Amino acid sequence: MSGFIAISRIPGRGAVAAGALFCSLVFSGAVAKAQEAVDVELVLAVDVSLSMSAGELEIQRRGYAEALVHKDVVNAILNGAYGKIAVTYFEWAGSFSQHVVVPWTVIASAEDARRMADRLSASVPASARRTSISGALQFAGDLFAESGFRGLRRVVDVSGDGPNNQGAPVVGARDALIEKGITVNGLPLMTSGGPGGGFDVPDLDIYYRNCVIGGPGAFMIPVNDWPQFPEAIRRKLVLELADAGTGKPPIILAQAEAYDCLIGEKMWQDRSWIWRDP
Repeated sequence: MSGFIAISRIPGRGAVAAGALFCSLVFSGAVAKAQEAVDVELVLAVDVSLSMSAGELEIQRRGYAEALVHKDVVNAILNGAYGKIAVTYFEWAGSFSQHVVVPWTVIASAEDARRMADRLSASVPASARRTSISGALQFAGDLFAESGFRGLRRVVDVSGDGPNNQGAPVVGARDALIEKGITVNGLPLMTSGGPGGGFDVPDLDIYYRNCVIGGPGAFMIPVNDWPQFPEAIRRKLVLELADAGTGKPPIILAQAEAYDCLIGEKMWQDRSWIWRDP
């Protein structure tokens, strides 16, 4: 009878008490199962705003899929204390535009990584209006709260090609995650190709360094051209999974300096460039 709980039929209140005990034990088992220990809980938050072309969106998806199955990334996962991570992938744009492409998934082998990569490749990404990094970070916080895992580290890996221009200020959203012990790393895309490129900033890497990334060992890797993207993703994942917060350029650590973190919101408010003559 191992694995079963025998409860005698008890009249009156005893039956209620026995039922409550049974429910409590079942619930406790569910919680214990839900809190599976992993090395890293990793949220991949990927920008799909209109500032990127359809081709660039596809490069992103393919880049993440290929990085997850790369031997260096798989080895970084397997060499952890538990030899496994929990990861989820969602795409974001405006304040209320977040779409989970792959829900929380455990990767503990090359086969697991391949299955997640296949899920990323099974659909075509769709773009949406506006750019709300703060909305993406808040959504990531909700994902951690519902993950059902207990990671030694919790990391948000956010990639994007423009500053926050909708929703709450990004600094507050970032700091709320940091207070919970969550690290926010960045992959600023110093590229343009979509119809919304008028809201780009030339120093997006500096914006990410001062306004987006933060927490223990936070860092970012700028991408200056799309051919660099696959290698940047691989390198970033290896560093995150190996708990390495330092490295050679172009890795840039979090650093506080004077910067207007509301630049994106101000650019959106001042849209007079739309009606200017070329």
